[in-house]
Amino acid sequence: MSTATSSRPLTAPSPPAPAAGGTRRRSRTRTRLELALLLAPGLVLFAGFVLVPIGVAGVYSLYSWNGFGPLTDFVGLKNYVEAFSGDVFQSAIGHNLVIATLSIVVQLPLSIGLALLLNRKLHGRTFLRMVVFAPYVLSEAVTAVIWLLMLQPGGFVDQVLRGVGLGGLVQQWLADPKIVLYTLFVVITWKYIGFGVILLLAGLQGVPAELREAAALDGATAWQTTRHVVLPLLGPTIRVWIFLSVIGSLQLFDLVWIMTLGGPANASTTMATYLIDHGFKRYEFGFGSAVAVILFIICFTFALFYQRFALRRDTQGALTRAVS
Repeated sequence: MSTATSSRPLTAPSPPAPAAGGTRRRSRTRTRLELALLLAPGLVLFAGFVLVPIGVAGVYSLYSWNGFGPLTDFVGLKNYVEAFSGDVFQSAIGHNLVIATLSIVVQLPLSIGLALLLNRKLHGRTFLRMVVFAPYVLSEAVTAVIWLLMLQPGGFVDQVLRGVGLGGLVQQWLADPKIVLYTLFVVITWKYIGFGVILLLAGLQGVPAELREAAALDGATAWQTTRHVVLPLLGPTIRVWIFLSVIGSLQLFDLVWIMTLGGPANASTTMATYLIDHGFKRYEFGFGSAVAVILFIICFTFALFYQRFALRRDTQGALTRAVS
């Protein structure tokens, strides 16, 4: 009995297709390696210049140490108790909070108003922007020296006030405990207002012109358009500015140290000047380290809460979009 043979040609079996799960795993592993290589240098620098100093300061703060010799006089939390119970440090915290509050109440509306003005098509707009931003380019030391000379008795500010018939307003700007902090705030505003204006101008570039035109067609006035269209869309930029302003106010040091050294009678002392005065001028490095840790905790706590309750909506999904 004969058997029929198939006429189809014989073909070699094809190799099995790679598993989809294995490909995805290799892709994830490669992505993690790339992220590790890219982030490693920054993480090393962050650890060496931020985390390690914080840890060292935390250790020093538990000792009564003058900066010389080994750490032998362990005092525990005594430095923290002395800092919080001292009237000068309590006043320093209050001064930082006053500057932070004034920054939000005064600098923010002023920055928004100047940004809206400089965002219009004005003759010489570029020059005006440069004039507003120029003080921010100056270093804190240069700014402090310039204003220290202008605010001295009989200086430029006094001469200008007398020249325009306002001689009665002349004060001991940096020697009167009642007004020295507010005088410093004027200098701070002059120095940093340009940064806020430039930041808000960048935010205004993201407001679509079509929305303003639509509001105008609906009969909205310029103020109504600004209030109900522009400012809400400028909200993320404003919240970022507030965060930077408050953190900067809590860490204020350069201008105050050069202009007043925290005086007169500690009327302009900030947490940073108090830290430098005790840690470096009086060689109380253990106590100064405790103040530094307190300042870090205050700033870090504010940053966490602000991120959680104010910036969460603005940053939600930002990391996912960046990785994608």
